[in-house]
Amino acid sequence: MDIEFSQDKSRLDVSKIHSFLCEQSTWAKGVSLETVQTSIDNSLCFAAFKNGEQIAFCRVISDMATFANLVDVIVWPDYRGQGIAAALLEQVIEHPSLKQLRRFTLATSNAHGLYEKFGFTPLTKPETFMERYQGDIYNKR
Repeated sequence: MDIEFSQDKSRLDVSKIHSFLCEQSTWAKGVSLETVQTSIDNSLCFAAFKNGEQIAFCRVISDMATFANLVDVIVWPDYRGQGIAAALLEQVIEHPSLKQLRRFTLATSNAHGLYEKFGFTPLTKPETFMERYQGDIYNKR
């Protein structure tokens, strides 16, 4: 696999990330460019590149000591089915600031098998988790 991985935010194609999240994702439809930029600014970001083109992205929200949440995992359609998501997740799991966390969460509607390969399981105590979810917040602005 001739893929380069980077955590350098200056290399990110923020417009491409925004376009995917805003128009193609199931979880961030209508999100503004400003919100995407702020989310990148305040997260640990991982990206994959092929011949200089960004082909995958994800970010981690974390205190780097006890907890992290994996979000916005994207592999652009032309590059799916090539093991890129797994390789990107390997970068995340092996990151020195994320290896010793007590809890690492994510939400997925369709990639359980992929995440299980990296040790993710259903919540151990779902009755202890709560959320404040505003699913249509991006469309209210």
